[in-house]
Amino acid sequence: MAFWWPLLVLAAAYALCRLLLVLIPPTVPSIEVDASDVLEDANQTKEDGFIYIPRKGRTAQTDKVQCYEPATMKYLGYFPALTPDEVKEHVVQARKAQKIWAKSSFKQRRQFLRILLKYILEHQDLICEISSRDTGKTMVDASLGEIMTTCEKITWLLDEGEKWLKPEYRSCGRSMLHKRAKVEFYPLGVIGAIVSWNYPFHNVFNPMLAAIFSGNAAVIKVSEHASWSGCFYLRIIQAALAAVGAPDNLVHIITGFAGTGQALVSSVDKIIFVGSPGVGRMIMQRASETLIPVTLELGGKDSFIVCEDVDLPSVVQVAVRAALQSSGQNCAGAERFYVHKDIYSTFVSQVVKIVKSISVGPPLSGRYDMGAICMIEHSEKLQNLVNDAIDKGAEIAGRGSFGNLGEDAVDQFFPPTVLVNVNHTMKIMQEEAFGPILPIMKFSSDEEVVKLGNDSKYGLGCAVFSGNQKRAIKIASQLHCGVAAINDFASSYMCQSLPFGGVKDSGFGRFAGVEGLRACCLVKAVVEDRWWPYVKTMIPKPIQYPVSENGFEFQELLVETLYGLSVWDRLRSLVNLLKMISEQSSPANTRKKSR
Repeated sequence: MAFWWPLLVLAAAYALCRLLLVLIPPTVPSIEVDASDVLEDANQTKEDGFIYIPRKGRTAQTDKVQCYEPATMKYLGYFPALTPDEVKEHVVQARKAQKIWAKSSFKQRRQFLRILLKYILEHQDLICEISSRDTGKTMVDASLGEIMTTCEKITWLLDEGEKWLKPEYRSCGRSMLHKRAKVEFYPLGVIGAIVSWNYPFHNVFNPMLAAIFSGNAAVIKVSEHASWSGCFYLRIIQAALAAVGAPDNLVHIITGFAGTGQALVSSVDKIIFVGSPGVGRMIMQRASETLIPVTLELGGKDSFIVCEDVDLPSVVQVAVRAALQSSGQNCAGAERFYVHKDIYSTFVSQVVKIVKSISVGPPLSGRYDMGAICMIEHSEKLQNLVNDAIDKGAEIAGRGSFGNLGEDAVDQFFPPTVLVNVNHTMKIMQEEAFGPILPIMKFSSDEEVVKLGNDSKYGLGCAVFSGNQKRAIKIASQLHCGVAAINDFASSYMCQSLPFGGVKDSGFGRFAGVEGLRACCLVKAVVEDRWWPYVKTMIPKPIQYPVSENGFEFQELLVETLYGLSVWDRLRSLVNLLKMISEQSSPANTRKKSR
């Protein structure tokens, strides 16, 4: 007892100190970010504000990126469409700053994250309102998709980021027992990102956080459909960087169209792209010219599978949320719903009841469940998908209702729509809709639903619901996709220790998690002497130049000694090997060689 007592006291003291460190909050300074020009009607009155009327057809690529609220069509202003030379200058500035930031400590990087987190927590309403105005989503959707995901990423990096960027020691193998093997992680330089409009806050912060924490600079091209919000969010990042003494120009937001993005790909050390498969292929082609690594997060057509043994009311609520998550204001949602035939009618009726209660309208002008479609003419594409399904035998089982839309923005809204009697000949079951449509299809067996789930050119994610968890896991394991949620939807993305990405036309590479963080690094394999300077590498005499007559015989015995199938085989070879070495070193053999 006398021996253990001091150890117990030390352990208790250590535990108490750890507890106090958790309870005592770190000192985190506040930052000031000027938002006077982005608040509602801050720079225009009701009288002098005007409605923006975009051109029909393909977006005209001029020297300006025009910005407007999709829910009201109010004009927000414009940003320059940067030329290739201007993009290259941004990258040059970022590269200079990165050389300084690469030497920063993890303590400094964590403080940057804490300052960001503090600002986000204290300004949730401002961040969500700006996202809502620029993309048409509701405040609740903005909180779920923008705030929670970003805060989760920040806290994961605070807790584990340094751990996964420190040198990682690996096994050295049988032939290198006298060595120490490790993997080291160094910043790549300037990380480029071309991001989509659907999560304007998180899509900027997601690549930026990984890049900056791993010692890189970041240059991010925001979508032409969400430039107004992206340029404001840059102010938050710049203020937080300045507060920790980071060099100027470490993070850049650039605006423009395809030419701007192509110039970025040609200038950076890695590119992360979030967008369509077609543009993703062009990104790869341009990246091949400089042979930089590419991460592509492309389209999705996620399956939402419901077995007959589920708790139906709770699953129905999740299903509707998952469908609206795939609306024109969001993504990463479910787009194909497969329900077991035994509960199909009940499931449909409960979904229709919820959908009919959903109101659609300008998200900041009333209490609406769903906002506007962000992209011009996207509601027309959605209606064409519905019409194609109806022409092939599907039926509309129910739709949501419109609120007071205003005569200037009617085309920017689409009601949540439930389709039944669908099949895989319909475009709605094969093409990415990116809209609030619930096509619900029956299945009879687990084998059938696995086949249906894999019948897609996409492979991003899936969600499988069953009262038998082992059954749900088995179904999910057979679906060819990058992420899976068991008895839940999209929960894998909220676990920021996990990688995110897909296969097939959904892209390749991963962001988020350990894999995403290390993907921003130069991964270097290092081998060093374990007992330096006492044990050093020496070339065995039989294979020193000039190689001896029995050099190959020595190599054979060495291979058998190291890799023989049994211990006895290895010992036998070792004895013969030592005998050969001793004979090689004997005085008689030396004299014979000298003659």
